[in-house]
Amino acid sequence: MIHQGFTAEPPRTEGLRRERTVYTQPKRSAINQLTQDIIGAAIAVHRVLGPGLLESAYQECLCQELVFRGIPFERQVPIPLEYRGLRLEAGYRLDVLVAGRVVVEVKAIDAIAPIHEAQLLTYLRLGGGNIGLLMNFNVVVPKDGIRRRVLNLRE
Repeated sequence: MIHQGFTAEPPRTEGLRRERTVYTQPKRSAINQLTQDIIGAAIAVHRVLGPGLLESAYQECLCQELVFRGIPFERQVPIPLEYRGLRLEAGYRLDVLVAGRVVVEVKAIDAIAPIHEAQLLTYLRLGGGNIGLLMNFNVVVPKDGIRRRVLNLRE
């Protein structure tokens, strides 16, 4: 016995058209794209080097990867400290400032602690930045070592 109720093709309906719903990705803001590009560069460095090296080695290689990708940055940017109206050069420096907008703090430690996140937020506050990436390269899976922090961002 042959069943005719099931066919591989959908039933045809004359005169009716189905409207297709098109889903589109929202456009990424420029700052989100920039942080994604920085994270991609860090993951590329981690793929080559893996965990276990000194912070300075990861910082150097991350900067080289940013050069390869054409992403502008500055290294060891001094942060002045203001205390009671006095501007002090206390020796604080941003590891990497990318495109004048994103502070990148490079670490090679066992685990990110709350004090490391507080340090990043303090650097953002003192340096006038809005977006910070805390990147710990001493992890097996790179995404486990990345923290993105935002401070008073207005796009």
